[in-house]
Amino acid sequence: MRIWLAAGIILVLGTACDPLTTTAGGPDQSTRPTGPGAAAASQQLGTLTVASWSTMTGYSRDKFKHWISQGNGCDTRDVVLKVDGTAVQTSADCKIISGTWVSAYDGKTLTDPQDMDIDHMVPLANAWRTGASSWTDDQRSAFANDLTRPQLLAVSLSSNRSKGDQDPSQWKPPNTSYWCEYAQRWVTVKAYWKLSVTTAEKAALTAMLGTCV
Repeated sequence: MRIWLAAGIILVLGTACDPLTTTAGGPDQSTRPTGPGAAAASQQLGTLTVASWSTMTGYSRDKFKHWISQGNGCDTRDVVLKVDGTAVQTSADCKIISGTWVSAYDGKTLTDPQDMDIDHMVPLANAWRTGASSWTDDQRSAFANDLTRPQLLAVSLSSNRSKGDQDPSQWKPPNTSYWCEYAQRWVTVKAYWKLSVTTAEKAALTAMLGTCV
């Protein structure tokens, strides 16, 4: 902390050690990754390999290491909460203290970060069944912490637990107005990471993209 004298007035200026800040360190993630648009997503969907699920043999969430450091005290969860929230307050070491989040899956507005989960748009177990079982651990960690593609989203605990590792043929967000964006994000992630889709999954995604206007 610096103390200056100016015209007989003591000025106290805070430093980075202030307990709360909205600009804590970490990567510059000022915008949320989103879907590419319905037309582009439909085109991408047509390029995906259609195949049955592979076995879950050998699967463990530990093989998708997360949440990893993103620099300046922030981990991946911290970054997503900051990007997806408004008026987010953090400690000097980037721990999320408060903010406001609107959960896209169920429309709930939440103010306690402990009420939020960071959802993997394409769940880790689904990725394992559709191609990730052959990846290296480093590739799986990159997938689980992907801040560039629309793979990570801050949502309510209850909606994320309801989704689990299900694909769009098994689970869709209760908030039907989000189906268009949900399908775009899902397809974008699968296309980039070269993951396959099942016949039922592709049909569900096609129907969800049909809700886009």
